[in-house]
Amino acid sequence: MSADRTSARAADRTSARAADRTSARATTRAAAPPRSYTKDRAQLLRRLSRMEGQVRGIGRMIERDEYCIDILQQTAALRAAVDAVSLMLMEDHVAGCLSTAVKTGKAEAYTEEVMEVVRRSMGRPVRARSSD
Repeated sequence: MSADRTSARAADRTSARAADRTSARATTRAAAPPRSYTKDRAQLLRRLSRMEGQVRGIGRMIERDEYCIDILQQTAALRAAVDAVSLMLMEDHVAGCLSTAVKTGKAEAYTEEVMEVVRRSMGRPVRARSSD
């Protein structure tokens, strides 16, 4: 068998695997339940776009050798924007998933999951799980 045929067959197999993965991802996405942030999706995406612009602006400030304090003020504004998005997502998660957790009897596991995220976002260590 020639090297050309071998590489062509390998390329065909690679393409087929990639197509299978794409198809599987599309099926998985279609089957996913609506997320708790769905109602705020447009606002979240707008905020994230604005944050992308802030990051690019900070990069330009550094390229132009602007004053450190001005750059630090912009990074503080970016951090506040990230916190606002995080808070919005957390509020939506708590409001949307709390009722499901209570209905399914998984309120304790849900509470621990939420608190782990809160602790991490505050820079606090995650509590060790007890072996009760």
